[in-house]
Amino acid sequence: MTKHTIVSLAFLVFAACGPETPGDMASDNQEPRLENREQAVITPPSGTIPTGLPSRLLVGLFEDNGQTWMKDSAVPWDVRYRYLTKGWINNWGWSPADGSFALAFMQESSAQGFIPAIQYYQVNGESGFNESAFLATVQNATVMKNYFSDFKVLMQKAKEFGKPVLVMMEADGYGLLQKQTAGNPNAPAAIASTGMPELAGLPNTVAGWGLSFLQLRKAVGANNVILGIHVSAWASDKDIAHFSVTDPLQPEVEKVYNFLKPLGLGANVTGATYDVLVGDPLDRDADFFKLVQGQDRWWDANDNASISSKSFNRYAEWLRLWNVTSGKRWVLWQIPEGNSNSLNVANNDSNAPRAGYKDNRSEYFFGPGGDKHREKFASSGVIALLFGRGEGQQASHLTDVYTDGQLFLKSRAGAFLKAGGLAIPAGSTTTPPTNPPTNPPTNPPTNPGTDNAPYNFESGTQGWVFSGPGVTGVASSTAKAAAGSRSLAVTMGGTGSGTSPVYVDNPSVGAGKTVSFRFWLPAGSRITALQPFVQQGAAANWLFTSKWVPVSTLKTGDWNTVSVQVPAGATPLARLGIEIITDAVWSGTVHVDSVSW
Repeated sequence: MTKHTIVSLAFLVFAACGPETPGDMASDNQEPRLENREQAVITPPSGTIPTGLPSRLLVGLFEDNGQTWMKDSAVPWDVRYRYLTKGWINNWGWSPADGSFALAFMQESSAQGFIPAIQYYQVNGESGFNESAFLATVQNATVMKNYFSDFKVLMQKAKEFGKPVLVMMEADGYGLLQKQTAGNPNAPAAIASTGMPELAGLPNTVAGWGLSFLQLRKAVGANNVILGIHVSAWASDKDIAHFSVTDPLQPEVEKVYNFLKPLGLGANVTGATYDVLVGDPLDRDADFFKLVQGQDRWWDANDNASISSKSFNRYAEWLRLWNVTSGKRWVLWQIPEGNSNSLNVANNDSNAPRAGYKDNRSEYFFGPGGDKHREKFASSGVIALLFGRGEGQQASHLTDVYTDGQLFLKSRAGAFLKAGGLAIPAGSTTTPPTNPPTNPPTNPPTNPGTDNAPYNFESGTQGWVFSGPGVTGVASSTAKAAAGSRSLAVTMGGTGSGTSPVYVDNPSVGAGKTVSFRFWLPAGSRITALQPFVQQGAAANWLFTSKWVPVSTLKTGDWNTVSVQVPAGATPLARLGIEIITDAVWSGTVHVDSVSW
């Protein structure tokens, strides 16, 4: 057994668990997948995909330094992740104490075509893997000085790497702090008192501990690092995913959000916030809990399961509420790899076919109905699904042989990725005005002039139609006009909320053109966002290009212009239009006019 195998086993045994249980993304060979994405119905989530990550659902696996299974699988995986536990700074005694081990992982992952991701899991190692001592550990100034010094080295090595790298901070650590401080972010912690000059301006509190990672990234200038804050489903004192399944979700979300907000989810003295939320649906296979620990942690995969039940639907709703409350996207990490064909025997690194325990999470996302499930979770804000066992006895992607004799994730997730994956809305990067007008104009120009745009609606609807729950009709109208004397009046007042497209089929716009959409929005609507789009036909491998625009960044009672670029070679187009996204039933009128290119 090699030294690296021993280290891998060691930290898998102590991998993160809840209190109840003691590529380079821009690699040229991946980007063509953008032209083959599966068609999806996704309600645009809140927040944006962090800079440096592509706007598609990422899929990744755990893999150690020096291993090449992911590369050899010939699957275009997106993300390759590993743990950094206490001792990583010198490769657990096998290298200089300069952090080169972490840099090697980043460079190796990128060279193989993957975005590197790191689970920074060091506090428990500082305490001898005593989760109950988490708070006491972060209150020890000597320990924290060494700890933050290590993290600073990681930021320096990430800056040297120079490409996007995801760093997921301290799995379950934030939840442990919430429990051990009774929800008090102002509880004492050793931050400025460590003597590190970069942290001198931060408070000696648990809130300051959360801010330290943002401050050290800023001080080093590691702007390529995407920082993730771990959100535990049990942090509010109610395990909403497995035991407290009939309790309302929003109050539990708010309890945890209010604790984490001063730790770096809200505005703070560092001038930055965490980039993504990180969650783990379960850290071991479900039947391991059932057979070994006598706990039922199976989730109902039925699409009609109540959100007041132990189900994927409940977990997805929890994710969605968090996304709306925080404005952050989700990375789901360490998703169990067992399936219904696993043998329910300990794996113990034997890598024997079917070793490990049964679970249904990988099948939920990549088995029958997986397309709808992926869309549901993407609509809840999920941008990445990262699979890996959280303890050495569990199934892995080396052992998850299915009933057809194939490795399940390699074959099923592999087919999904090879087909182009799933496009997801990136979100708007538009910065809202600092001082929006208090009395925006309510009337369009009195003399708008002529309108020579291809879609000017001067003579009718020009073939524009509608669908979705919120729109009840479209018509040429003289009530508003961006140019000429008419616009397309879109009447809202349907029976539901969600995404309602207004569009025209087979437009004559050419490849590479920029399509400008003009629309007028009334004040006080229940519209949360608009998404102008162009869509290529299925015969050309279906491509959807859009720009998601939150209403908070737009003028109401006035005309707005948003443009979308038609990709080169994306003709003939099948459709162009605007998706109107509402969060509740609402009656009113939106006007579209002067669509040109």
